[in-house]
Amino acid sequence: MPVILPVKDKTPQWGDDCFIAPNATIVGDVTLGNNCSVWFNAVIRGDVNTITIGNDSNIQDGAVIHATYQKAATYIGNRVSVGHNAIVHGCTIKDRNLVGMGAIVMDHAVVEEYCIIAAGSVVLENTICESGFLYAGTPAKKIKPITDQQRALLNQLPDNYIMYADWFR
Repeated sequence: MPVILPVKDKTPQWGDDCFIAPNATIVGDVTLGNNCSVWFNAVIRGDVNTITIGNDSNIQDGAVIHATYQKAATYIGNRVSVGHNAIVHGCTIKDRNLVGMGAIVMDHAVVEEYCIIAAGSVVLENTICESGFLYAGTPAKKIKPITDQQRALLNQLPDNYIMYADWFR
């Protein structure tokens, strides 16, 4: 069974048709939309601030979603894929984005729609990632516009994770 715990009278909530892996952890002030998936060993810790995740988003294996006490809530939009072992902390990830495996997005950063944060990249505090670009490196820098193929991937990947989640129901 996943660890689902209230913190200070705030209990995690989720919409219809969500998959939460048996060893995922979701605590506190967390809201997930419909058709979300939270994969094995992922942690969504809404103990110190609010975490909101939109529809059709997936939080992959080992990812950590957290926030900063009294300073930075976390917002993840619709159709967002947060890759394996990524950290999303006190920031805003708008719709149709990919946060690559092992990437880190820090407090008050904003990732506009249709961005790819490359695997292993670090998006520093207060960074604005402009819509339609690939960001990579430490610290993450705007590398180049995403291609039509990458845009199609951002549209398709959430549907893949909805399908994968169905395998476990």
